[in-house]
Amino acid sequence: MAKTLLPIPDTVPALPKAVDHNRHLPATDALKWLSLGWRDLWTQPLPSLLYGLGIALLSLLVIGAMVNFGWAQILFPALAGFLVVGPLLATGLYEKSRRIEAGEKVSFWAMVFPRRGGGTHLLYVGTILLMLMLIWVRAAVLLYALFFGVRPFPGFDQIINTLFTTPTGIAMLLVGTAIGGLFAAFAFAISAFSIPMMLDRRLDAFSAMGLSMSFVWNNLPAALLWGAIVLALTAVGLGTALIGLIIIFPLLGHATWHAYAAVRD
Repeated sequence: MAKTLLPIPDTVPALPKAVDHNRHLPATDALKWLSLGWRDLWTQPLPSLLYGLGIALLSLLVIGAMVNFGWAQILFPALAGFLVVGPLLATGLYEKSRRIEAGEKVSFWAMVFPRRGGGTHLLYVGTILLMLMLIWVRAAVLLYALFFGVRPFPGFDQIINTLFTTPTGIAMLLVGTAIGGLFAAFAFAISAFSIPMMLDRRLDAFSAMGLSMSFVWNNLPAALLWGAIVLALTAVGLGTALIGLIIIFPLLGHATWHAYAAVRD
């Protein structure tokens, strides 16, 4: 007996997504994360403020060493690279927010030496971020040479006027901002959620970075506003001779945990 074949429909419905990383987060959620980060900062504030002070002193030490060893010409790109490695430096702040959420005891040493997390996987992500920063610094030096030629660094008193008052300087700033933006965007995408995710779920580095990129791409309005807030507040922290970092860095670290919590849920 012959079998009757069913006709093929004109249109075939798309297969359902196995995983949907779109949390439909409005851009204004970034302000909510900042508010929650402010709350965590002032919940047992001493560990967070000590953490922020440590970051400010470490940054000051690095800047002093660069000037002392005659590397002042890469100071500006190195300060911009702070945005690249900042998420790794904030690991202890994520741990404090995680402990507050879980109702666990908070202490400075638990923040500096968190028992949870991927261990070597965190180190792997940190290595990638550090490499991105070093590549960006090298690219900035090459960019300077392309626009101004191979010549000694003129000093801070002259470089500011050169960059902002000459056509060559303005052109270099525009090109450098565009190139640096690409480095920063990639670093933000792979680290925005990956490091707190590894603390929370103990994922491997590749899975965490891949999920972080997916969450950023699928929740772009909130991610873009959050990135702009991080950039603006970091600039304020650096522009206040690093004093502002004592509060701003812990605030951003705690808020980043809540950004992760929003996409996790």
